[in-house]
Amino acid sequence: MTDKETRTNPVSFPGMITKAAQLENQEINEAELRAINKHTLSPLTADDVFTFKAVLCDNEIDRQSERFTVKALEDLKKLFIGKTVIKDHSWSANDQVARIYATELVMSEKTNKSGEPCAQLVAYCYMVKTASNADLIAEIKGGIKKEGSVGFRASSVICSICGTDNAKSYCRHFPGKSYEKEGGPQQCVFTLASVSDAYEFSLVAVPAQKSAGVRKSYTGETVEAPATEPENTSNVAEKHEDKDTQTRVRLMETHAKNNINTMKNYQED
Repeated sequence: MTDKETRTNPVSFPGMITKAAQLENQEINEAELRAINKHTLSPLTADDVFTFKAVLCDNEIDRQSERFTVKALEDLKKLFIGKTVIKDHSWSANDQVARIYATELVMSEKTNKSGEPCAQLVAYCYMVKTASNADLIAEIKGGIKKEGSVGFRASSVICSICGTDNAKSYCRHFPGKSYEKEGGPQQCVFTLASVSDAYEFSLVAVPAQKSAGVRKSYTGETVEAPATEPENTSNVAEKHEDKDTQTRVRLMETHAKNNINTMKNYQED
């Protein structure tokens, strides 16, 4: 894959995670306009812009059996201000359509399945009205374009089965799969505990949907879940520990190489 394909295709970007988002209507006022003009070179008026808001993510367990902590949402709240809005996760200047000018973490009195207060990260976005984006604005207003997806990088991803931070080294568990624990089978959930970077918010036709196969890609290396779990015997467990050690060393080496290559790509640009 070429350097250009790596930058324009988020699936190939080391460690990038995508999550579903939802667009909603947003009315503009003077306070909103002041916030927008912090990101412009020339002042804009209310007649110049179209605004909308989007629920980027929350702290419920999602279809990928992952969940954000409130701290991770707070990280994203800061990181997403000023980030671009693009189409179909295409990292091309030609596909930039809007920009996030403000964010808000909305807390609820309701609780999620984990017993914590529900939290939603909301982004406020603006577009400059032009002849070329009139159709897109009409489609957003008409509810045709209302799905979205966010791209970011997690710096801590905790496995609910063994407690391993999969942003640093992979354990043998996969989110969504069931494993034997004391007290009976338990579904594995990965907790996105902290976030190191927010890349973009994208307008998409089908937001972050569970893949046909179970996989994880947090360090830059994508690993597929095995079709079946091995028998739970001490001998097999010992073999798994040896394999896990070898796999983690290999993944750490790959992660280091990916970071070096990514830095080289951006330096060359």
